[in-house]
Amino acid sequence: MNDRDAVRAARWALVVGLMGLASGMGIGRFAFTPLLPLMQAEGLSLAAGSQLAAANYLGYLGGALACMALNPRAGAAARAGLLGVAVCTLAMAASPGGVMAWLWRFAAGVCSAFVLVGVSAWAMGWLAKAGRPGAAGGVFAGVGVGMAVAGGIAWTSGLLAWPAAPTWAGLGVLAAAVAAAAWRPLRDDAVAPAPMPQGAARGVPRAVWPLVACYGALGFGYILPATFLPALARLWVDDARVFGAVWPVFGVAAALSTLVAAPLLVRHGARMVWAAAMGVMTVGVLLPVVSTQSLALVLSAVCVGGTFMVATMAGLQEARRLGSAAPTRVMAAMTAAFATGQWLGPLTVGALARADDPITRPSLLAAAVLLMAMVALLWRRRPEVPLPRKDPA
Repeated sequence: MNDRDAVRAARWALVVGLMGLASGMGIGRFAFTPLLPLMQAEGLSLAAGSQLAAANYLGYLGGALACMALNPRAGAAARAGLLGVAVCTLAMAASPGGVMAWLWRFAAGVCSAFVLVGVSAWAMGWLAKAGRPGAAGGVFAGVGVGMAVAGGIAWTSGLLAWPAAPTWAGLGVLAAAVAAAAWRPLRDDAVAPAPMPQGAARGVPRAVWPLVACYGALGFGYILPATFLPALARLWVDDARVFGAVWPVFGVAAALSTLVAAPLLVRHGARMVWAAAMGVMTVGVLLPVVSTQSLALVLSAVCVGGTFMVATMAGLQEARRLGSAAPTRVMAAMTAAFATGQWLGPLTVGALARADDPITRPSLLAAAVLLMAMVALLWRRRPEVPLPRKDPA
């Protein structure tokens, strides 16, 4: 591949990858969070909201396990996931509650897992072929971009007193537009999937399993603020302009963080960056326990939003380094562990929350889990091979 073709391939991978993750994750996974206050204003209880959140996370786990079993072609998985996210989001406009809403949120979680595995593998494949693997930070910024866009739309709906249904419909139309725009580029993968060796066809290397456990801890620790921070802000802050801004701030922090972290990954290695991100995230999880002032809530959004995608990117990179013989299944195993952690998170809120204090005990548990994972990452540190700034074309 000559330099001109490499630049073109890298540009397409960045644009399509960013759009795909913005839709699949920012809308399919996380749009429910800023829409929860609107749905609560229409009568949805926090307990019912927790069940809908858990349905999405359970679906995400199911989708990750399906990717492990099926090992689909990256582009095909991404296309199916993006189309499914659009359908499920549009369907929420007609099913704001009850059993059908639970089923649609579950299905959206399945589709989101296919998007994450498919889009990230597709984009990183093209970036590697173009000799620019370090540019993956721009692809992962799409998650934060999607969260910021969905949060901004929900914020506007709240300020204008629009109901949740047309907001879901608008996000569904946006997701459908992304699926249509990405459909043709996702047709071709950078490389054909390589057949796995007979003995390792369904295995994950032993060295990766501690990382899988730490990645599951990440899913458990971040999900409390990622799901309930806007709803808590609505309870504690009367000004809609303040509590509605929490999620867009979260998304912007997530988008910018992956770009800022890219040179740190090259300089310090994925494991150190991952551990540092877990430490900052712990502070963000604990801030709402210390203070319910608007500044504390915004700082919590920055701390958690600014680290969870960095930890995601660094964790997947480290897992690929140790499990290069089975990269697709390693990525799916990490995603499944993450999904398990974040599925347990909302259930923990329901089990530990008290009517007069819904946040303290769940937050303390989440912070403890994050700290243990951070210590484990530092304790089991191994020599790393830094990312190249640019591979030979």
